[in-house]
Amino acid sequence: MKILHAVSEIYPLVKTGGLADVAGALPPALATAGVAARILVPAYPAVLQAMRRPEVVLEDPALFGGGPAQVMLAELDGIAVPAYVLDCPGLFARPGNPYLGPDRQDWPDNHRRFAALGWAASRLGLGADPRWRPDIVHGHDWQAGLAPAYLAFQAGGVRPRTVTTIHNIGFPGWFPAATAVELGLPPESLSIGGLEYFGGVGFLKAGLSYADRITTVSRTYAQEIQTPDYGYALSGLLAARASDLVGIVNGTDYGVWDPRRDPHLPAPYGPDDLSGKARSKAALLQAFGLPEDDGSPLFAMVSRLTGQKGCDLLLDAIPALLAGGGRLVLLGSGDAGLEAGFQTAAAAHPDRVAVRIGYDEALSHLLQAGADVLLVPSRTEPCGLTQMYALRYGTLPLVRRTGGLADTVVNASHDAIVEDRATGFSFDDPTALALAGTISWVCGLWRDRGLWAQLQRRAMAQDFSWDRAAVDYIALYRDLLATP
Repeated sequence: MKILHAVSEIYPLVKTGGLADVAGALPPALATAGVAARILVPAYPAVLQAMRRPEVVLEDPALFGGGPAQVMLAELDGIAVPAYVLDCPGLFARPGNPYLGPDRQDWPDNHRRFAALGWAASRLGLGADPRWRPDIVHGHDWQAGLAPAYLAFQAGGVRPRTVTTIHNIGFPGWFPAATAVELGLPPESLSIGGLEYFGGVGFLKAGLSYADRITTVSRTYAQEIQTPDYGYALSGLLAARASDLVGIVNGTDYGVWDPRRDPHLPAPYGPDDLSGKARSKAALLQAFGLPEDDGSPLFAMVSRLTGQKGCDLLLDAIPALLAGGGRLVLLGSGDAGLEAGFQTAAAAHPDRVAVRIGYDEALSHLLQAGADVLLVPSRTEPCGLTQMYALRYGTLPLVRRTGGLADTVVNASHDAIVEDRATGFSFDDPTALALAGTISWVCGLWRDRGLWAQLQRRAMAQDFSWDRAAVDYIALYRDLLATP
């Protein structure tokens, strides 16, 4: 079984979010399980720098106006499976964020850049590399959404089966209808049953319309996106294709996220000896300029600062957190108003609240280890990874019960505690009042050190490895290939 994953970013080379973590971890997990997995990724500068022993397998003289292009089979530093690299300098020779220019706005030619990714995936799917022809082309998010469409419109020949994974339906990849001709899409594709989306071209809708199977990154999210509240006007299509839609919870790369071997921590620790966690808490407080540990619970958030992530709810709940005796550290960036709001809170409570605007990989590891509670109050969350990292680090997640958060965190209800199933805390209503009430409750539970240790042990025993997720993907692939 040969699977080609078409991705727009991949850890550790290019990362803006969880998609990169999935792209960097799922194909190697599949390979470990005996599946011949490869990736296709654009040749951003960081990818080119990591490329070793390239071999050209496909060329185009003027790919979507980007000039000469070639697809090379190569090894990439830090990537454990073979990679196809789509090299088109006119489209991808741009440092920094893969989607945004220096002005933090979308590159105006993103439709051509990621149509090129879909085009290259479709060519490889049709045998552009005669020595390795995939049985399945698996595209991720809107950036690879045109791959199934290009394959569907291919006349004749043997086509591979196709899978589209939704990592976040809130990013549909919309472009004006006029771009369809530029991208080589036939007129009949611009229909409600095709890739037409709000009068334009919807890259994600193309993937959802034309792929043989659709996956998303948690079971609960698979149900949520079939409803108008979560489906971004794609709920009807997804409901109609419910038999082809499956939710598979993302995995965690425990080679990177494990306190027993994390190089970013002052001392390793595990469930049998948490002394290293105390040292991480001391180092985290020092890194954020807060006073030494006074025995109070330390809440933390590492996130994009957006309304979707529930950051405004946390901002309004800070008084309850402080009233319960807690302290807060926050690492993230995003909405300017939210950044300013958290900075104002830190200035007003310099001994209890500290904020770092931006992102720092090493600091995010220290935050996972040093905090007592990780806050993930998202309004929507397809899967989420930070809460799964927190579980392994014995940092109890406090989450809103939605998407993957609902699937990965067991609330510390009375029954769950008695049955030793509880791994964290959750609330339902996406309101500051509900979050504040849960924070106050958690501050009360913190005082029962025996109970807290029980919750930590159960949390650290959870297995959300990619090996487990790979089993579900392999079952999906086998079912797809066995279906006429």
